[in-house]
Amino acid sequence: MEYRVIKEGDLFLLTDLSGDIAPGNEQGHGLYSQDTRFLSRMELRIDGEKPAVLSSAGDKSYVANFRLMKDVKDEGAIEVKRDCFIYDGILYVRIAITNYFVHDSRFGLSVAFGADFQDMFLVRKYRGGEVGFMEEPVIGDGEIMLGYVGADRERRQARITWDAQGGAVHRDGTVSFPLSLKPKEEREITFFIAPVSKRHPEGKLLGFEEGLRKLEQSYERWYEDNARVESDFPVFNGLYQRGLQDLRMLTADIGFGETTVAGLPWFAVPFGRDSLITSLFMLPANPRHASGTLRTLAAYQGEKSDPWRDEQPGKIMHEIRFGELVTTKQSPFSPYYGTIDSTPLFLVLIGEYYRWTGDLSLVKELRPNILRALEYIDASLQAGSGFMAYKQEAEKGFPNQGWKDSANSVIHENGTYAASPIALAEVQGYVYQAKRSLAPLFELMGEPEAARRLAEEAEALKERFESAFWMDDEQSYAIALDKELRQVRSVTSNPGHLFMSGLPDGSRAKAQAERLLRRDMYNGYGIRTMSTDAAGYYPMSYHNGSVWPHDNAMILLGLGKMGFKAQAQQVIEGLLKASRYFEYQRFPELFCGHDSELGYPVPYPTTCSPQAWAAGTSLAFLQVMLGLYPDALRKEIRLSPFLPDGMNTLRVRRISIGNGHLSVNVSRNEDGVTFRTEIAENTTGFAVAGL
Repeated sequence: MEYRVIKEGDLFLLTDLSGDIAPGNEQGHGLYSQDTRFLSRMELRIDGEKPAVLSSAGDKSYVANFRLMKDVKDEGAIEVKRDCFIYDGILYVRIAITNYFVHDSRFGLSVAFGADFQDMFLVRKYRGGEVGFMEEPVIGDGEIMLGYVGADRERRQARITWDAQGGAVHRDGTVSFPLSLKPKEEREITFFIAPVSKRHPEGKLLGFEEGLRKLEQSYERWYEDNARVESDFPVFNGLYQRGLQDLRMLTADIGFGETTVAGLPWFAVPFGRDSLITSLFMLPANPRHASGTLRTLAAYQGEKSDPWRDEQPGKIMHEIRFGELVTTKQSPFSPYYGTIDSTPLFLVLIGEYYRWTGDLSLVKELRPNILRALEYIDASLQAGSGFMAYKQEAEKGFPNQGWKDSANSVIHENGTYAASPIALAEVQGYVYQAKRSLAPLFELMGEPEAARRLAEEAEALKERFESAFWMDDEQSYAIALDKELRQVRSVTSNPGHLFMSGLPDGSRAKAQAERLLRRDMYNGYGIRTMSTDAAGYYPMSYHNGSVWPHDNAMILLGLGKMGFKAQAQQVIEGLLKASRYFEYQRFPELFCGHDSELGYPVPYPTTCSPQAWAAGTSLAFLQVMLGLYPDALRKEIRLSPFLPDGMNTLRVRRISIGNGHLSVNVSRNEDGVTFRTEIAENTTGFAVAGL
C-alpha cells in the first residue's frame, strides 16, 4: 500500500508513508470522523526539509510506526521516530528525535497542522454541494483550536495540544521547536489531536504509554473472546490472525451494538450487504457479532416510499453517512437504500444466527423487522414476475444494486448492458434461503401457518428459478434476468452464492461447482468474477474478471455445505497462495484476474485495504475446512473436516455454539488422505455428528 491507515472507534487516520498529511493531496490523506476530515495537514520538517523515510510500518492495525532521517553525507544524521495510535477519540502522535552526529547539533523541528473539515464525498470528488465557513484559528498556550461551521450549522473543531515546553505557535498552524541535542541524545514530543463535534465529544486525555497499553489490552480481550487457531501451516495462521485483528479495527458502534464498517479508507461506515456478509463469516469466531449488525440494520429499516433514497417500507439499507452533505440533504445517504440483497441477507443472517446460538429471544425481538422485510420481498417478487428485481429510483443512486454495483457489471453475451428491472441469480438464492430458514423459527414462535406458507413459497421460487436461470450449454446459471425476463448469459461467479442457499438441484449443483473451477473462471489464485470467454471480461476491471476474496468465501461456504470438498480445497489453496504476496498478508478488497502463471497476483490499482469482508474470508476458511455446520433446531453439530496441502494439524479452541464452546483437533494420517478429529471441549449441549 502507498499509504498508512489506522482506526479506532469512529476515528481513522490516513497518511503517506512518512506519516505526513500534505494539504491538497489527491490521495485524501487526513484524520476523519463521522465522514468529516478533521485534519487535512500534518507535515513534519527538520530545518524546513522533509526527512527521508527509512521505514514505514502498519503491521498492527491500531498503530502506525515511521522511522525518518535527515542526514549530512558521511557525517551523521538526525533520526525521527513517529508513532501514531488512536484511543478514546484522540489521535496520539509521539515524535522521538535522536542526534546521530558525533557533535552537538542544533536544528529546528516543526509540525504544521491544518483542517479543511471537508465532507468525505467532497474529498473523494464523488459529490459537490454547498458548504459552510472556516473560523479563525484560536491559538493558546500549548494549544491550537481549528474550527468550522457547516452548512448544517453544526460546529466542528480540531483541538491540537502537545506536552513539550518551548514551542512557538505560528498563525498558519505550525508549531516549531528549536532543539539542541548532544550525541545520541533523544528528545520526545507528543501531540494530541482531538476532533470535537456534536456527535464526537472529546475523550479523556491519557499519557502516550497508558493510552497505548489500554488499546493493546482491548485487542487482547478481543482475541480471547474469539475462536483461537493453531496449525502447522504458518500461512494460514498468519492470514487468520490478520483477519481477526483487522476485524477488531473495523468494529464500530453507532448506537445499537457492535458491527463492522465496510473498509478503509473510504467506507468507514456500516453497510447493509457488507456488514451482513462479514457477520456471516464471523459466525465461527463468535456468533454474538451478528447481533449488533442485526440490531443496527433493524434500527434503520425503511419506513416509507422515498425515491430520493431508494427507500421502501421494510427495506434494509445499503449505506449510511453522517457528513455535512447528508445532514443538509444534499446527498441521499442518510441512509441510502439502493441495494437489492441487503434485505434477504438480513433474514439469512437471522436464520444462521439461530442455528449457531439457539437464541430465539433475538428472533422474537426482531420479529416485527422480519415481517416488514418479508412484506418488502414479497412485493418485489410480485412486481418482478416472480423474481426479486431492482431498478434505480434515486437520481444520485446506483444503477446496479447487487454486490457487483458498478454500471457495467450485468452484461449480455453480445456486450450490451442488461436493462432494468434486473433479477440477479444470487438474490433469488438469498430469498430462498431466508424463507426456508425462517419457516421453522416461526413454528417455534407458535405460528405454524406462517411457517407453512414460507416453506411453500421457497419451494415455488426454486421451481421458477430452475426453469428460468439454467443455461444448459454453459452448465451454469445465468447471472440475471433482464427487463424482458431474458437470461443475461455471461458466465460469472454470482451463481456460486447459490450453494450456500441449497437451492441448486443435485446434478446442476455438481455441474455449477465444476464450471466455476474451469480455467476461464479459476485463475489459480481464486474464482474470477467473470469468465475470460465473456464479452465483458477485463482482468483489471472492478467486477468483470477480477478476483474478490469475499466472493470466493461466499462460494466456499456453500461448496462446503453441499459436500464439494475437492473444489473447496482448490479454492482455499489458491487464495492462501495469493495471500503471501499482499502486505502484512492482508487480503485486499479485490485483485486482478490475471492467471497465476505470472507467479504472483496483480493488485487492483485502487483497492480498499483493510476491507471487512476480505478480512473475514479467513474465518470462512475455518468453517469450510472443519466442515462445521451447527444446527440448533436439531441440537446437532455436523463436522466433516479436510486440510489443505501444507497443513497437517489444526487445532481450534473456543468456538461459540449454543450456550457453550467447542474445541476441535484435526490431524492428517500417514497416508495423507484421512483425518482424525477429536473433540477437545464440547460444552454446547449439541450432539456431534459426521466424524
